[in-house]
Amino acid sequence: MGKIKNSKKEMSFLDHLEELRWLLVRSTVFILGGGIVAFIFNDFIFNKIIFAPKDPNFITYRFFCKLAQRFNFDDSFCSKELPFEIQNRTMDGQFSVIIWTCITAGFIISVPFILWEIWKFISPALYQNEKKYAKLFIIISSLLFFLGVAFGFYIITPLSINFLSNIQVSEFVKNQIDINSYIGLVKTTSVACGLVFELPIIIYFLSVMGLVTPQFLREYRKYAIVLILIIAAVITPPDVVSQIIVSIPLLILYEVSIYISKFVQSAKKLDKKDSDSVAKL
Repeated sequence: MGKIKNSKKEMSFLDHLEELRWLLVRSTVFILGGGIVAFIFNDFIFNKIIFAPKDPNFITYRFFCKLAQRFNFDDSFCSKELPFEIQNRTMDGQFSVIIWTCITAGFIISVPFILWEIWKFISPALYQNEKKYAKLFIIISSLLFFLGVAFGFYIITPLSINFLSNIQVSEFVKNQIDINSYIGLVKTTSVACGLVFELPIIIYFLSVMGLVTPQFLREYRKYAIVLILIIAAVITPPDVVSQIIVSIPLLILYEVSIYISKFVQSAKKLDKKDSDSVAKL
């Protein structure tokens, strides 16, 4: 992948630590800035986004209800109400929920800026022709993250809420869910899916560093499939349809990662061939 052409002096370990410190400082500023924006629109965030899966008319429930009716599956998504209430049990509960939810929203909003900071941090270790892909890296990484967040919010979160809210050990036990528990499920699921969807980007850099090859990924594909199915079983209700819905995008991402690793390996071979040709001259 070409020779490294870096005009800057080679940085010491302490210099790298200093750069990392400023990366964290700037990232924190971006997150807090996004959190302030989220706080301004907190009514919309809570009423139209966070608590949307509590509504039985939520778009996901309507989709799965129509799907269940069409193929004669379980019609639990067609219920007219979800049998649980959300309540606050502590004096500062709602205040802390607002603060931490806005910080989480700030993190999601600022992901493109954080990715740009990460790119600036790792770019000195990259080849010159690799540095040209900065904009492409930011765009693809951001899209994958936001796609993962949307998948977690619109697919996994409603599946989990619908399943967990309908579990009842006895008619004497009512589901009165603490607000921290409910919002924690929504936030954790959405952000975790966003991070999982970054798998192709992670594989790209591992391939660039030579830690992963397409042969390795193909050889351990069967173990990856088992791991993906386990993850799908853990984060979804215990029914086959839900597990398949969650597994499909993860399997697609893994296959895409193999092709990305293959592309990196081919580019390395081509650069090595070019370097050898130049050396012979």
